[in-house]
Amino acid sequence: MPTYLVAQSELPEQREKRRENAGKSAGETYKATLKQLAPDARVQIASPADEDSPRFTDVDLATYDAIFLTGSPMHVYHETVEVDRQLDFMRAVFASGVPSFGSCAGLQVAVATAGGKVRKMPDRMEAGIARRISATTAGRVHPLLEGRPASWDAPAIHGDEVEELPAGATLLASNGATMVQAAEVRFDRGVFWGVQYHPELAMGEIAVALRVQAASLVEAGLALSKEEVCQRADEIESLHRQPDSRALRWRLGVDGELADERSRRREIINFLRYAPSLR
Repeated sequence: MPTYLVAQSELPEQREKRRENAGKSAGETYKATLKQLAPDARVQIASPADEDSPRFTDVDLATYDAIFLTGSPMHVYHETVEVDRQLDFMRAVFASGVPSFGSCAGLQVAVATAGGKVRKMPDRMEAGIARRISATTAGRVHPLLEGRPASWDAPAIHGDEVEELPAGATLLASNGATMVQAAEVRFDRGVFWGVQYHPELAMGEIAVALRVQAASLVEAGLALSKEEVCQRADEIESLHRQPDSRALRWRLGVDGELADERSRRREIINFLRYAPSLR
């Protein structure tokens, strides 16, 4: 029976806000997804950025079979005690040798810990659907992307991106919005697989995130009005309820790689399959 640790970098007030809007914190969403994919697994949640969180050592973390880092509003290029705690946690993850996986801010935390650079996206946010993600030459044969076609769409919402991968990292996928959509990072004794998008999220959660950030999306030039953002959120939420609808897929310009739940979660499924061989 595997034991997984989900590390959420949302702070307490951010977790409560997300629960009010989406029903779960980022860590709770990850736990629910993992329990669906691996019903027999034991899944624990930690909040290492919190002031009162216990500090994990590499010895503590070595008892887990895999560690997952969630997305969050955290900006890892800000010099705060919360960011420092999260980076200290990730250093311990790498030192433990336990394989790890992360999405969005989780990828950025791993990259920054290993010596790479993260920045605010200079041109625009990527919100709702990340379009035309394509594997690099290395990515086409990497097990993280096993089963993906040459190009695919994925749920995404982020205003930060990886500017520079650290030494020991491999770029696995990119698209027109951001260079690093998927990567492997090897640092100290550990291996991390990560994506900038959100394979763990249901499309309904993406719809909620769009509504919550409607003003920011208008300011970023992605929409002309909050009403326009809400209209797109309504379409995405409808796809959540009717993933097989040909009309909704056509209207949103997506296929089963995004609409089908298991296809959307492909990277997490692949990581769970290969994690035992990464130690």
